[in-house]
Amino acid sequence: MISKYFLLEENGTTFKKEIVAGITTFITMSYIIIVNPKILEAAGMPFEASMAATIFSAFFGTLTMGVYAKRPFAIAPYMGENAFIAYTVVKVLGYSWQTALGAIFISGVLFTLLTLFKIRSWLTNSVPESLRIAFAVGIGLFLTFIGLNDTGIVKIGVEGAPVHVGNLKDVKVLLGIFSFLFISFLMIKKINGSILIGIITTTILGIILEQSKLPEKFISSPPDISVLFLKLDILGALQWSFISIILVVFILDFVDTMGTLIGLGYKAKMLDENGNLPEIEKPMLCDALATCVGALFGTTTTGTYIESATGIEAGGKTGLTSVVTAFMFLSALFFAPIFSIVPAFAYGSSLIVVGLLMISTISNLKFDKLEETIPAFITIVLMSFTYNLGIGMTAGFVIFPFTMLIAGRIKEVKSGMWILFTFSILFYIFYPY
Repeated sequence: MISKYFLLEENGTTFKKEIVAGITTFITMSYIIIVNPKILEAAGMPFEASMAATIFSAFFGTLTMGVYAKRPFAIAPYMGENAFIAYTVVKVLGYSWQTALGAIFISGVLFTLLTLFKIRSWLTNSVPESLRIAFAVGIGLFLTFIGLNDTGIVKIGVEGAPVHVGNLKDVKVLLGIFSFLFISFLMIKKINGSILIGIITTTILGIILEQSKLPEKFISSPPDISVLFLKLDILGALQWSFISIILVVFILDFVDTMGTLIGLGYKAKMLDENGNLPEIEKPMLCDALATCVGALFGTTTTGTYIESATGIEAGGKTGLTSVVTAFMFLSALFFAPIFSIVPAFAYGSSLIVVGLLMISTISNLKFDKLEETIPAFITIVLMSFTYNLGIGMTAGFVIFPFTMLIAGRIKEVKSGMWILFTFSILFYIFYPY
């Protein structure tokens, strides 16, 4: 019954592959269970309740993605958006986290309406192939950069040298390098579950070498979520002074989800002959509903995670992958201590490997047509080097019409791209730098 529902045979996959892929995706992105509440704690949101809200929103979004959209994409609170809310909206601008959650709920409702009326898919299908390729490559470099930081191979530098090589004598860094090489070896040998095997092996080595340690307890009781649940202030977010915040939150989530779906679809070879993701409204609706539900639970904007690429690379091709990931998230309510022992140097290396695989799509760019490659190049580098996918994508939307105008190809720019161009201009005008 499960095989027929998810069309496992038609997609050339098996029950075992989907389970391994789902676990791989979860382990790669399980850091969000700890990191998201840590960031939101700066906004005055209690850690344990925030952790529960993170888990519930990820479970709802990812399960909906698996059962309804039937895609191997996981949903969870976005990194970047959580920091924007905690540090900019609350700490710098002085708004309450309740009002910020109200803004997120409003943006989620807008997403839902735009999705139901197929406006989001229409806009997404207006994006030219060069920028679609750039999204996949940019995500690949972004993942690589995150992985290099997580493993300690690259560290934050000083003025004049923003980044520099980490301490190669540090055991954790060496374990990160080992993990990357070990996963690469397994993949070259075409061993199924290479990424998951590499993560688990490195975690065990880290414990043996005393770079990580077993938890004091393996099972914990679910945290109390009542202090955050339904505490959002929607009316407060509707005041005129808050409109710019809603706009920024809206555009960030809009372009992040668009780019991630296109990038993952491109890498997973799910796009049709026109370069579009079939029935893209379904994963977009999952994303929109998850944002609404996440705000109700008490967490920031949720969306499709680029770490889903690790599960896809592990063999995940259907929604069953997402269902497995969803229940792994739910189990974290009780087994959070176990999942928290997976160190950054273990899962970080898997992001580097996936980044390598995702940048391969750059070979499809038409480098002889600078009017297409210049916007693509700007998109790729800004997605990674600003540490913000939305900044790179909106930059591409702004530059593309200009380069096409200079090349005398302005008539090839679709009407939807002009709307994205306008959204992006507004984004840069109202972004609270």
